[in-house]
Order: sequence, then structure tokens, then C-alpha cells
Amino acid sequence: MTLFRCPLCGGSLSEVPAGLRCPRGHSFDRAKEGYVNLLPVGQKHSKAPGDDKAMVAARRAFLDGGWYAPLRQALEALAVECTGPAPAVLDAGCGEGYYTAGVRDALLAAGREPRVAGVDISKFSVQKAARRYPGIDFAVASVYHLPAADRSVDLLLNVFSPLAIDEFRRVLGHGGCYLYVVPAARHLWELKEVLYDQPYPNEERETPYQGFAYERIVPVDYTVHLPNQETIQALFGMTPYAWKTPRAGKERLAALEALDCRVSFHIHVFRRED
Repeated sequence: MTLFRCPLCGGSLSEVPAGLRCPRGHSFDRAKEGYVNLLPVGQKHSKAPGDDKAMVAARRAFLDGGWYAPLRQALEALAVECTGPAPAVLDAGCGEGYYTAGVRDALLAAGREPRVAGVDISKFSVQKAARRYPGIDFAVASVYHLPAADRSVDLLLNVFSPLAIDEFRRVLGHGGCYLYVVPAARHLWELKEVLYDQPYPNEERETPYQGFAYERIVPVDYTVHLPNQETIQALFGMTPYAWKTPRAGKERLAALEALDCRVSFHIHVFRRED
């Protein structure tokens, strides 16, 4: 049973041989990789929104190296702590599914029976996710127009993705948990020192949101040793710095043989309270 709802009318979606269909006759074909496209043309705003093929490939290569495994492990522990026996889990901005799958596997290992879905506006990300993790429901969709029913989600993940708080408030049920991951002040500081003449720390804020109880912030902070150019370039290529770094910074990065770099995240933990 899918968590998804029709993005055109909001009706429930049922499995049909070709994909998904709602009672009003809106149908959505399932791609060969296994995902469905629930992004109406009016929500695209460009021909290929979201992360492009190069960024998706860089992120997949870097994450497959295990460099962000401590973050995934922290999310897995929180997911088990925050949910009941059969949670509905939605990853809003799932990318290629690395954290989505980690949370699903942790819940299964804890004896839970989760229904897990992930959405991302990047078709290239969702293709990768659906191909690798067939046990999870993936769709191309916008986090600002989530294809999910009101109050239908028990655990919402938002890892480095846009903050669509009105939609998150709409889909998360009473007592549901919202895990919001953002970079801490000194995240990737040594990388930024190479790229920019005057790097600046990320802003850190504790922002309350109406309808949510702010439970706590879980820090994830450690240092990685990136042993070669391939790994360094994979990290660089998956970040926004790849789009906006001056040539001189890219040249300095390309000259490195290795890099010790701080990795620092904050997981903001919220509960839906009304």
C-alpha cells in the first residue's frame, strides 16, 4: 500500500499493472527503475529541476565510501527511538536514497513494520534510489507539494533539503517525529579554506515552528581523512561549492594529494503537537 496520493486531485492511489491510478482516473506510469513521476508540469519550473547527473554521481560515489555513515547511524537510532510498531516514513528530499534506506533497514532490524517512501525533485536522484532500493516507494515530486495525505506520516526526514514547513505540518500526524538535518557552523571547514580566500562559518539557528515541539538537537561531529583526489573531487562535486567556486579555488583543490576535513551536522528533532 503506497503512502502517495494523486498530485492532481489528492485522491488515493492504487496499484495498477502500469503504475498508480486514482479514483478520478489520473494515472502515473512506473518507470523501468521502479519509481513514479508525481511532479506536475506546473511545479517543475525548469526542464530538469534538482540535482543534475554529475552531482548525483558524485554524491553516490562519496556516500558509498561510508564517509557520512555516522550521520546515517544517528538518524537510524533516532528513527527507532521515535516511532511505533508500524510507522509511515517519508523522506522529503531523499536524493539517491542513502538515508532513506538506512532508516528503513534499522526499523526492520528493530522488529518494526514500516511503510517507507521518498521523494525528490531530481529525476536523476530518484532513478538511482529506485534502482538500488526496490523495497522503498520512490517518486519524483516537490517537497513544497508533497504527494501524501494530511496527517498520514509518522516519521518525516529532511536531510539537506528545502524547508517546506507548511507541507511538513500538513502531512505529519499528531505525535509524529520530524528529523531536520543541517550543516553545523564548521562543516567542511578545511575544504572551504582551500576553495575560498575568506571562508565563513554556516549560520546556526534554533528556530521553533508552529505546531511542533522542539525536543533537542543531536550533534554529529568528526574528522575524515580523504586519501586521494578521487574522493576529494567526489565530496566537492556533491556540494553547492561545485557551482560557485572560482577557478583559483578549484585549482588549489586539484593540487591536493589528501585532505583532512571536519564533518559537522546538527539533527533538529521535532514532534508534531497539535
